[in-house]
Amino acid sequence: MSTFDNLPLTKHLRRAIDELGFVKPTPIQEQSFPVVRSGADVVGIAQTGTGKTLAYMLPILQDIKFQDIDTPRVLVLVPTRELVLQVVDRINEFAQFMNLRVLGVYGGTNINTQKKACAQGVDVVVATPGRLYDLAAARALQLKTIKQLVIDEVDVMLDLGFRIQLANIFSILPERRQNIMFSATMTEEVDALIDAYFIKPKKISIALSGTPLNNISQECYRTRNFYTKLNLLNFLLLDKEKYSKVLVFVPNKKHADMVFEFLEEQYSSELCVIHSNKTQNYRIRSIKQFDEGINRILVATDVMARGLDLHKISHVINFNTPVFAENYMHRIGRTGRAEEKGNSILFFTDKEEVSKNSIQSLMDYEIPQVDFPEDVIENEQLLPEERDIAKISKNRSTETRKRDDGFHEKKDKNKQINEGGSYRVKLAKKYKKSQTKGDIIANRRARKKR
Repeated sequence: MSTFDNLPLTKHLRRAIDELGFVKPTPIQEQSFPVVRSGADVVGIAQTGTGKTLAYMLPILQDIKFQDIDTPRVLVLVPTRELVLQVVDRINEFAQFMNLRVLGVYGGTNINTQKKACAQGVDVVVATPGRLYDLAAARALQLKTIKQLVIDEVDVMLDLGFRIQLANIFSILPERRQNIMFSATMTEEVDALIDAYFIKPKKISIALSGTPLNNISQECYRTRNFYTKLNLLNFLLLDKEKYSKVLVFVPNKKHADMVFEFLEEQYSSELCVIHSNKTQNYRIRSIKQFDEGINRILVATDVMARGLDLHKISHVINFNTPVFAENYMHRIGRTGRAEEKGNSILFFTDKEEVSKNSIQSLMDYEIPQVDFPEDVIENEQLLPEERDIAKISKNRSTETRKRDDGFHEKKDKNKQINEGGSYRVKLAKKYKKSQTKGDIIANRRARKKR
């Protein structure tokens, strides 16, 4: 059996690995170590939850040497603020016995504070693309000494519209550098980015993104509508022993707030919510409280579906069925991490069945369907977007609007003759005909002579 003892680690890294309790590297970690150390450009593809952060950072930390400079040598780009904070924490854990300065920068916070932090010196920068480019453009962060560039979750960055920022960052980085990319999915856009900026990259592929994780148990419930889903969710969450740490995914901010408000009365002290409209401090606090077990239930949009490593989530509940099948894989990857057992539950309606079938086709696996609980009330109330407007329109009676011969009968108001507007009608009644400006002047002169 392969263990971290088989890797040629420095005593500082080996001590940190022991402190963290890591024994056996995951396949992506084991295969990446020699490839990243070779100095070649690297593209790594692995399922979410397989330890990609350690896969690229362990070989980087193994070879990084002390240099008496204040500008960074390693740049790690990630798509979200939450991921910046998480990666910084992970690197600090791995390098806890090393003299290494790690800085995280991201938008939504005071840039002047980050400028001062850059001026104090840094070895590794973890950043979102937008804020990094702002700091570089302001000359607060010098990138000329970057030797290794890591792009984590690059497909998410492209989905979020960071293509231009990435191109701008590539243009100001030194040409001689190592490019390292890790992701759970490969798309045409990602391939185009690799072709444009990578030089003969070595590819490490552990598993396709649609491969279901063997340690995650999956099941699904057919439900009637949004409000029935709320009743079902509430019913499941009553079992606090079984559902000990639950991440509930919803499609958007509006639904996140609606689910939160519905659950708040019964689970207020156990509940938190996160989406992009929440302040940075609120989001950080919600993640921290959920991760530490202070809150049992976290309601979140897909901002939480990628990269975040939260400990021992017992269940991921998909309140909606994702339209894009790969998003389902990223969601359920929040549970069953580091080879632990996890559970995933999917709610779907008749309208969402097509999306569910797409997910099953991607995984080549049929999600077992569970009978709907008899104790759960099936609510008839519908959201506006759930109402079948086309059906209502089609069934609307037309007998009162059409005659037997198929022609429409004019309404009374439409039988009136167009008389040219109220102003012209009044003039016509008074002067028998509409007056021109010349007529008005002539009439005034005639009245003065009388």
